[in-house]
Amino acid sequence: MWKVVIKLSDVESIDLEEQLKAAERGAAAPYVSYPPTPWWYAPSVGAWAAAMIGTFTWWRENAALFLASLAALIAVEALFVVWMQRRHGALPMPGKGTPPVEIAGVWRGYLAGLAGVILLVGLVWWLVGVPAAAGAAFVLVTVGLAVYERRYAVAAATTRARLR
Repeated sequence: MWKVVIKLSDVESIDLEEQLKAAERGAAAPYVSYPPTPWWYAPSVGAWAAAMIGTFTWWRENAALFLASLAALIAVEALFVVWMQRRHGALPMPGKGTPPVEIAGVWRGYLAGLAGVILLVGLVWWLVGVPAAAGAAFVLVTVGLAVYERRYAVAAATTRARLR
């Protein structure tokens, strides 16, 4: 059996500030080592959102078609989330966990933007109709996600630079 002996002088030489930084780097790792999403990510999610809204065209006329479309879109979403989790390992989601301060700010912007998109799409739906709302959702979600992805990448790079 091995016996480990640590002298007090050895413990004193450990740099506490470096240990704290290493702990912060470890806590930030799932947020800053996030691989960039493929080019088709934002338009795909935009198309999914438009299709989800578009299904409501049928909700009064053909319940079976509405329910089948809804079930198919939910299945596509579930498969996509599973793929993203496998691709990343630990999938940080806005509102969950404790991200670094730089990324927390981006998440707050994402949630505010999401609320704005929902309000605008709802307003278009109410004033113009479902097809126009689906088109608005495609444009707003696609552009919003592209902006979020760019801001997230900048925040992750800023966090990495701070924790070096």
